[in-house]
Amino acid sequence: MSLSAEQIEALEDLGQHIASALPDAVRETHMSKDELVVSVNRNDIVRVLTMLRDDPNCMFQQLVDVCGVDWPEQDERFEVVYNLLSLKHNQRVRVRLTAGEDQPVPSVVGVYQTANWFEREVWDMYGVVFSNHPDLRRLLTDYGFEGHPLRKDFPLTGTVELRYDDEQARVVYEPVRLTQDFRNFDFLSPWEGALDPGVDAAARALPGDEKAAG
Repeated sequence: MSLSAEQIEALEDLGQHIASALPDAVRETHMSKDELVVSVNRNDIVRVLTMLRDDPNCMFQQLVDVCGVDWPEQDERFEVVYNLLSLKHNQRVRVRLTAGEDQPVPSVVGVYQTANWFEREVWDMYGVVFSNHPDLRRLLTDYGFEGHPLRKDFPLTGTVELRYDDEQARVVYEPVRLTQDFRNFDFLSPWEGALDPGVDAAARALPGDEKAAG
């Protein structure tokens, strides 16, 4: 649902208020698809979210979500996004920061307790490390899983697979094996697999092949 002109103006004023309150922590504020986006320095995220939670003009007391974005071509490839909601003012704000693979992001569990599992999910899926997190371990993948599945350079088939072994009576981990070999497809014929070089062309002709011949 699109916002009214008054609501957009109120968000723009809020962005100016946030930037003026924390000029050394906020990089920029702008509107994107009727939503206020606040870009901040990585090491200032705790201070920024505390201000957004407690400031009377903000009152963003609900952390709706924390998610990650992977831009592998950038030096700081990861973007961590915090989506906040203010029931008091009926407003939403999106706070984002960037981080490299070896740059930890301060945990905000002390500001919003719901960040606990959100940050664990981002760590599990992207490998972003959250410093001072009370229990940073995988959340969605299994124990012993290698890699971070939502990274854009993660192999599409994964690296290991698990199955229950009847002989060993336990779950075992094995390297991924493709259950079907790669196949060569005949893109000229409407019937895949009809071309066999060992068979005469007239004998292996199928209805519809004349379309490809033209």
